[in-house]
Order: sequence, then structure tokens, then C-alpha cells
Amino acid sequence: MKKALKILIPIGILALAIAITILMFAFKKEARRRNFQAQPREVVARPLVKEDYQIVLESQGTVQARTTSSFISEVRGRITSISPNFREGAFFENGEVLIEIDPSDYETELIVAQAASAQAELALTQEQARSDQARRDWERLNPGVPANRLTLREPQLKQVAAALASANARIKTAESNLARTSIKAPFAGRLLSKNVDVGQYVSPGGQLARGYAVDFAEVRLPLTATQFSYLDMPSIYRGENPTIEEGPQVTLQLEVAGKTHRWTGRIVRAEGAVDTRSRQLFVVAQIDNPYGRSTTDRPPLKVGSFVKAALTGKVLKDVFILPRNLLRENSYVLTIAKNEGGDVLRRKTVEIAWQTDEVVVVKKGLTTDDLLCLTQVPIALENYPVHSVLESNVTETASKAPERRGPPANSRGGGGGFSGILAAIPADKPLPPELKAKLTAAIEAAKSGDRSQMRPAIGELRAWAKDNDVELPSFGRR
Repeated sequence: MKKALKILIPIGILALAIAITILMFAFKKEARRRNFQAQPREVVARPLVKEDYQIVLESQGTVQARTTSSFISEVRGRITSISPNFREGAFFENGEVLIEIDPSDYETELIVAQAASAQAELALTQEQARSDQARRDWERLNPGVPANRLTLREPQLKQVAAALASANARIKTAESNLARTSIKAPFAGRLLSKNVDVGQYVSPGGQLARGYAVDFAEVRLPLTATQFSYLDMPSIYRGENPTIEEGPQVTLQLEVAGKTHRWTGRIVRAEGAVDTRSRQLFVVAQIDNPYGRSTTDRPPLKVGSFVKAALTGKVLKDVFILPRNLLRENSYVLTIAKNEGGDVLRRKTVEIAWQTDEVVVVKKGLTTDDLLCLTQVPIALENYPVHSVLESNVTETASKAPERRGPPANSRGGGGGFSGILAAIPADKPLPPELKAKLTAAIEAAKSGDRSQMRPAIGELRAWAKDNDVELPSFGRR
């Protein structure tokens, strides 16, 4: 009996559990379903229009002289005088005499060479007379018989003619050496450094000074392969060396003492090799007369200055130009479509032709029938219901709205009340520039619907006011 109970009791308990489970499933009540419909959010829309976009490539580089030369002495002697412009930093003109070397030794050499030339010329005249006389004597004594070269004294005639040519060559050498005692500037330029002065003795090959030309300045500008492809530069192949007379325009920008100065030039050539370290290609910009005075009283564009450059690239035809912050995940933008229930959001994958920190240029993925969503929607689901308002209507309404003399203290919209708090900051305790810039950015973002920056900005403002004993007007917490 005990053994039977041990077997039947567990079986009974299991059967009871199964029966209860079956009854629970048989008589369960189905939960009520609630249809949730998201409330349409108001967004600002902009119709898309195709435009032409001028690409501007940004680069930077160091100003260099087109020509830099060392002035080398070709003769020996003592320096007797120098030009007033032969000093570091001074300008000189093409052909200007910079250094005079004592010419007395070379004047003497010229006189000796001229005397030797006169003697050789006399010897040639005498030998020519002897040759003519020998020809006449031979023809009189041996009519009809040709004379040999020795009889006509042709070797002797060539010898004295060679001596005269040698004497004349020595004259040219002496004249050249005499001219080289006056060292002239080969171009209009500026003296970089000098190594000699009056009274010093110089030898051939000695470096006297260094200077660079000032007719043009050049800047090597690095570009990536993608940037270079948008620059209107011809490809150069073997056997071709095209002249780029009207290359792409470039604007150089230099900041001096808080003022920004600009120079305009042209791209004149591209270097023939890619830099192996940076994988960039360098193009060369040329600026005319960098040291010339301008009407704007800008400083000279000095060699060695570091400048920023903006290069005019190609023009993209029939593209869509969108604000950079509307591009999501670097692949799609939000548009607004019409359906039976109203406006809904749609994701449009786009192909980007060019982008900067401010704009994105789209060439594929959008049409002129699309409406671009300008409002930052945190949850951008496909077919999310929205209520769209055209940007033109929003702008018109804002322009017709009456001027508000002061924002309400508890304003919660778009940063308007927050702007009034900035105006209430005491003049003797101005905001730090970093905090003021952050607050301004938060206000602008709030106006476009993005209020995510307001809370941390308000927190920093309260902390600053507490540390500086500044009483802020009351405003609502976000």
C-alpha cells in the first residue's frame, strides 16, 4: 500500500497541474489593444531648387621667392666700393652695380693683350705680302705649273693668322674680366645676406651675398587627390609642356596685428610628383609684385610668411545645396512627403558631390519635387507624422510680428527669454568670451528647434553668476 501511494501521489499532482494549465489557457482573457497614434510635430520645410555651386578649395603654405641666387665673384681683387643698397633687407634694381673690385690689374692685362694683337696683325700683313710675292714669282718663272703650299707660304700665313686670333681672344678675356670687376644685380630683388664689405680681398668663386627676386612671389599649396580633381588644371603628358597663362585664381590671406590682408594670384603649375609622406600633390601659386605699395596700405607679402589660400575650383552644375547639419549619418537627409493621413517624414539617401563645414552639395538622391525638412527631429522614423510649414511662411510671419520690448521671464520657447537674461548681465562683470559664445550658440540652436544645448548652458550660467555674486532674472527651468 505504501509503495502504491508513493507512485500515485506524484502522478496525481502532475495530472492536477496539467489540468489547471489547460483550464487557464482555455479561459484566458485577451488583453485590450490600444491604438497609439503619434501626435504630428510641426516642422519647417523648404522646397528644393537646383543651383550651380562654385567650389572653393582651402589650403595653406609658406611664401617663397621665385628666384633666389648667390652672388659669386668671378675675378680676384680688393673691393673698392659698394652700393648704398648693398645691405641686408635693401632693395636693388636689375643691372644696378652692387660691388666694385679694383680693376687696375685687368686694365693692364687688356693693354698687354691689345699690344699682342697689334703685333700679330702686323705679322699677318707682312706674311700676306710675302705670300703674294711668292705667287707672282712662281707664275713668272714657271708658267702653267701649279705651285705647292710651301712655295706660296701658306703654312706660315696660317700660323700668323692663328696668332692674331689668339691675341684677339686674349683681348676679349681681358675685357670680360675688366667688366666683371663691377658686380651687377641680375634681377630686381632684395638682399638677404652679405658676406663682404669695402676693403676685403675676394677670390674667384667666393660668395659675396645672397638675394632673391621681388617681381613675383610663389606659394606651394598642398592638395589631396580629391581636391586636385576639382581644380581646373590640364593634365601634362610626356612630350607636352603646356603654358598655363590663365590658371585658377587663388586668394591668399594673412593676418597681421589683428587685421586680415588679402592678395590675388594665379596657379601657374603643378609639381610632378606626389609627396610620399602626406600623399598630397603641390600646386604653385604666383603673386605679382608682392612688395609693391597698394591703395589699401597693406603690408608687403614677405618671403617666409605663412598664409591661408582659397583656390577657385570647378563649378558644379544643377546640384542641391543643403545646410551641413541636415545630413544624417553622412548618408541621408529627411524630406516631407504627402499621404492620405497628412505629412510624413521620409529618409532620402543622397550622393554627395562636395561638402564643407557649412554646406553639403548633393548631385543624386533628391528631386525638385521633394520638400526638405529643416527642423531637427530627434526620432526620425520613416513615415513619422508631421505638420509642415514652408520656410517662406515662417519668415513672413516673423517679419510681421510686433516688436517685443522685453521677453517674459518664464519664457520656454526658442531661447527668446534667455536672450533677455544676457542683456541683463551687469556691464562691470561681463561674461567670459567662451561662456558667451556657448550661450549664443545654444540660443541659435533653440530657435531652430534643437534645445539640447540649453540645459548645460543654463547650468554654466548659474554657476558663473553664483561665483561672481551676480543676480540673474528668474526664468523657467528646462
